[in-house]
Amino acid sequence: MTDQPVFILVRPQMGENIGAAARAMLNFGLHRMRLVNPRDGWPNPRAVAMASGAASQVLDHAGVFPDLAGAMADCDYIFATTARGRELAKPVFTPEAAMAHARALIAGGARVAVLFGAERAGLENDDVARASAIITIPVNPAFYSLNLGQAALLMAYEWGRGDNGQAAVQGPGDMADGEAVARLGDHYEAELEAAGFFFPENKAARMKLNLRAMWARLTLTRAEVQTLHGMLRQLLRGRG
Repeated sequence: MTDQPVFILVRPQMGENIGAAARAMLNFGLHRMRLVNPRDGWPNPRAVAMASGAASQVLDHAGVFPDLAGAMADCDYIFATTARGRELAKPVFTPEAAMAHARALIAGGARVAVLFGAERAGLENDDVARASAIITIPVNPAFYSLNLGQAALLMAYEWGRGDNGQAAVQGPGDMADGEAVARLGDHYEAELEAAGFFFPENKAARMKLNLRAMWARLTLTRAEVQTLHGMLRQLLRGRG
């Protein structure tokens, strides 16, 4: 089912929260869940108990991945949910605007994901760097912590109340998936590393993080990815 976003729970800790997220999703017609390295392993009987009737329709079909890269490899546009400001320059959406944008992207043929972080501290900076955009929920700034199930409920609610008759935007055509764009980014990063671009050394990690964030923001077709690979090869031949 590709006519809805996939909810990706990144390193979730408690089975009860996974089950609560599944229950919230099914309340609003969402079925696609993926788990990245759940702390207590999988399957988890506490998740099943909390999910109630959502266990057979959501949890039984959930994908389980050892890392985030694998979980989002086939996705074209990724939202990261976070309550904290980040240094990375990315589009910032409210839940309502994000799900409206997701609906338009999906109508145009894109595969969309929403990332949710672990209960203890949310998404890490490297997780957010991989995303195309940020979703920030306007909560009390003095107490901005949301339970994983609550965050999933808010996103699912905004998806569910969207206008199914909303006009579709022009689709991107033959879009490259997240894995193809990531390989392109790795290609450029490796060559920049070889050329000594990441200098001084104490700033290299931040420079690479910003570069990954730049690639994550791009929506490219397969042809555009091939063209960019080709441009890099030509530059390298010229340098040689």
